[in-house]
Amino acid sequence: MNLNKLLITFFGSGLSPVAPGTTGTLAAMPFGLAIIYYLGVNSLTTAVIVFTIIGIFEINKYEKATDTHDDKSIVIDEVVGVWLTMVITYGGLSIWQNQYIEYIAVILSFASFRLFDIWKPSTIGYIDRKVKGGLGVIGDDLLAGFAAGIFNLLIFKVLSYFNI
Repeated sequence: MNLNKLLITFFGSGLSPVAPGTTGTLAAMPFGLAIIYYLGVNSLTTAVIVFTIIGIFEINKYEKATDTHDDKSIVIDEVVGVWLTMVITYGGLSIWQNQYIEYIAVILSFASFRLFDIWKPSTIGYIDRKVKGGLGVIGDDLLAGFAAGIFNLLIFKVLSYFNI
């Protein structure tokens, strides 16, 4: 497997025969958590930016070489999307004192990102349908990650009213 394919399939997770987007999201989460815990949320933000830029260029090269668009094996978009969800969610956790909140944050980051990534409401769906190339492939997932992160913060705000 060449370096391009290794990156855009996130170490082959996108080659899963069942639900490659979900598999790619699950594969990305431990990396994101490790970055947050050992290097901090700001480092994960940097990783999102770096992987987004490299991913756009690598997807463009792959799509040109294969004459395809948004092949199901491409999951680098899920990686940056769920990492952005985690950045927003964990960035808002500094106010929480409950030891279980971080466990909830992991589950919510996965579930809410997949919800917005599959559902593709509003602008997310528009970008998915209309924007071509690597920018289109990654753009809708970044918006889904942003929406999921904001959604998670709203859930935590509601939970705070119940002292959870």
